[in-house]
Amino acid sequence: MNDRIEFTHLNAAGAAYMVDVTAKHPTVRTATAIGRVNCSERVMHALRSGTVPKGDVLAVARIAGIQAAKRVPELLPLAHTIGVHGASVDLELAQDHVAITAEVKTADRTGVEMEALTAVSVAALAIVDMVKGVDRSAEITECKIIHKAGGRSGEWWRPGYEQPSRG
Repeated sequence: MNDRIEFTHLNAAGAAYMVDVTAKHPTVRTATAIGRVNCSERVMHALRSGTVPKGDVLAVARIAGIQAAKRVPELLPLAHTIGVHGASVDLELAQDHVAITAEVKTADRTGVEMEALTAVSVAALAIVDMVKGVDRSAEITECKIIHKAGGRSGEWWRPGYEQPSRG
């Protein structure tokens, strides 16, 4: 049994390089990521009542996340420039946190997992930036991919987040 892991972004000499995807055919690909920003009771009250001094936190976070999904190659040195053909960032106020879900879509040669994670991360950063004047204790947690579809590896669901059965 060979337990050796092959790193796709390292050449034979061990140097980092961008994987050549020229020969790959574009396919429809999607990725969904989630995250959360844990907030104090004071912040959650301000979010619910719309009294955060900096303005509409959820609108700013949504736009920041969508914008971030389109800028991944500028942030991650080995990421490919791809067409982000769809991006949504949904925010939900829970009891003690803001839940963030980002879905990114493309019809390109490589997946959009990094775009979905970046959308969630930057949306979370925007929330922290907007609420820090109310309470500096907000924290970002649980940023992760829960689903991806398309490409050579097909569909994948993170265990515990599988698509509900439609009966």
